[in-house]
Amino acid sequence: MPIPLYQAKADFFRMLGHPVRIRVLELLQDGPMPVRDLLASIEVERSNLSQQLAVLRRSGIVTSTREADTVVYALAGGDVAELLRSARRILTVLLAGQQDLLAELRDADSAASSTTIA
Repeated sequence: MPIPLYQAKADFFRMLGHPVRIRVLELLQDGPMPVRDLLASIEVERSNLSQQLAVLRRSGIVTSTREADTVVYALAGGDVAELLRSARRILTVLLAGQQDLLAELRDADSAASSTTIA
């Protein structure tokens, strides 16, 4: 029995749900990178990066090629970069809304403090 589309989407987003994987994908938006450069940019243990790259490779979201003694990773397609840009736009709106709420709370707290002092 085939997996329902909503389940496949949930699995896809779960696969993305790790900070190191997201950071790798962000870095690869600028073009292919060798593992050593990814490692220098992300600052995690080599074994952790290797595990996360394997997850991304198995999912088909990144590709790897060997150039001499170096493995180079790249995004498998431009849709991933677009997804990350969309996520950034969504987060910008959400965080802006939270900042507005935080400002309202601070204003309310400030007003409450000034009325209790008087």
